[in-house]
Amino acid sequence: MEIGVIHTIDTNAQGNMFKVVSDYGFGVCQLNSWNMDDCTPAVAERVVKEAGEAGVRVCAVWAGVPGPAAWNFTQGPLTLGLVPEAYREERVKALKSWADFASWIGAPAIITHVGFIPENMTDPAYPAVVEAVREVAAYCESKGIGFWFETGQETPVVLLRTIQRVGTSNLGINLDPANLILYGKGNPIDALDTIGAYVRNIHVKDGLYPTDGDNLGEEVRAGTGKVNFPAFVRKLKEIGFAGEYIIEREITGEEQRQDILRTTGDLKEWLQEA
Repeated sequence: MEIGVIHTIDTNAQGNMFKVVSDYGFGVCQLNSWNMDDCTPAVAERVVKEAGEAGVRVCAVWAGVPGPAAWNFTQGPLTLGLVPEAYREERVKALKSWADFASWIGAPAIITHVGFIPENMTDPAYPAVVEAVREVAAYCESKGIGFWFETGQETPVVLLRTIQRVGTSNLGINLDPANLILYGKGNPIDALDTIGAYVRNIHVKDGLYPTDGDNLGEEVRAGTGKVNFPAFVRKLKEIGFAGEYIIEREITGEEQRQDILRTTGDLKEWLQEA
């Protein structure tokens, strides 16, 4: 069980692109990119070299996809993940490319948001979403890596149902407890009763519930929102979770750095008390 951080590929970095990770004192990260230009053997070679030099292990590749992405309830269902038919073919191809990239760098899995998966299993759009996920997951399986859903736009039971219907052996979950709250989809502690067996990584992120029907709730520093982290990490320990705790703070600049440092200290206390 390790603490790490989300880290974006930066091919323009002067020096080692993983220095910021090691400067925090972390030896692990989730590597993130929405730029398909990063998805090349040359970038993979640089990632392997510089991660090794910095003493940083990549525990998964967070795979962004082409096209629009609106993080709200109005345009989100039309733009996010593999659910919108208009972007599905291009995004399946992109996720397969990220699977190649993950295999080149030796990462165990790719992670992405699948999107607003239909709640109603009889929705005629649902089978095609399942098939698209299965196509990507089977490709990942052929590469010897996992395909992990990041929680967000779907309820825990919808996520469980979809995993069961996809049916490949390499499926997992990157559980972001804040997202369940930000999207009003559930309580992250209770969610472990439904999807806990599939949890592979945790995003250490916090947030507030939505206060209107069009916009997500507000993301805040871990420990200041509605995620009960002491109880959450205690429940994870009870179910045998042994993966990485990856800190995510969706702001930039010095405040982000300070919040990550403070969260690191808080998380160590929560884990010790669990």
